[in-house]
Amino acid sequence: MTAILRLESRRRLRGSLLLTVAFALISIFYFSFFPGFAEDAEQIAEAFPAFMLEMFGIEQLHTIEGFIAAEVYSFFWVVLLAVYFAYAGAGMIAADVRTRAMDLTLSNPVSRESVILQKVGSLWVPLVVLNVGVPTVVYVGSVVIDETMNPVALAMVHVLSIPYLLVCAGIGLVLSVVIDRVRTARAAALSGVLLLWMIDAASRLSEDLEWVGAVTPSRYYDETAILVREEYAFTDAILLLVVFASLVTLAVIIFIRRDI
Repeated sequence: MTAILRLESRRRLRGSLLLTVAFALISIFYFSFFPGFAEDAEQIAEAFPAFMLEMFGIEQLHTIEGFIAAEVYSFFWVVLLAVYFAYAGAGMIAADVRTRAMDLTLSNPVSRESVILQKVGSLWVPLVVLNVGVPTVVYVGSVVIDETMNPVALAMVHVLSIPYLLVCAGIGLVLSVVIDRVRTARAAALSGVLLLWMIDAASRLSEDLEWVGAVTPSRYYDETAILVREEYAFTDAILLLVVFASLVTLAVIIFIRRDI
């Protein structure tokens, strides 16, 4: 039975398209002034406090790879898109429980495990739409301004972001089966993902505190290393997938045992 998967996938299509358009517009905006920015990039970078460059992983702003990594991916992708996936995960179960739609769903011959897995499976829509549409726009934009980016590195920055985004969704999913009120679950998911990112960013400022960031998902996805240095951390991506699978398993166990 895949009715839930099909329904949830259709529901996510419009939001995914709107997000892709938003990222495309953001990318076009930054590409439009990069040629003029590149001339003074080194001076501008020197004007920033060193701790800010370290927190946001900013490198080589005079190159198109370093510029796009800093301006588009370091915040909009790593933070805002992570928040979106956490928000989506937090509404998967709590929203239906709150509106009693879950009672109707479970009155059909479908297990609770299947409900969760199909709802999680619907995340393929934003993952595919965003990770196909955005890099296409970014690559075309780099060609237009005659600063062609390495298509392999650009593709990898998106492919390796998938495990990270799934972990953020998994955090929201666990909160969705624990907390009854959908607004509370979503607020907790957003706050949790933002807090984890802030912990990771702050821990980069001191070698003594760097170990603290090891518990944060953003530590295992480095968009600057991928785009600028072409370093592909496949082991980190696999670790994030294991964490995601563990979060989904935990959510399933809790949902099976709880009374709705």
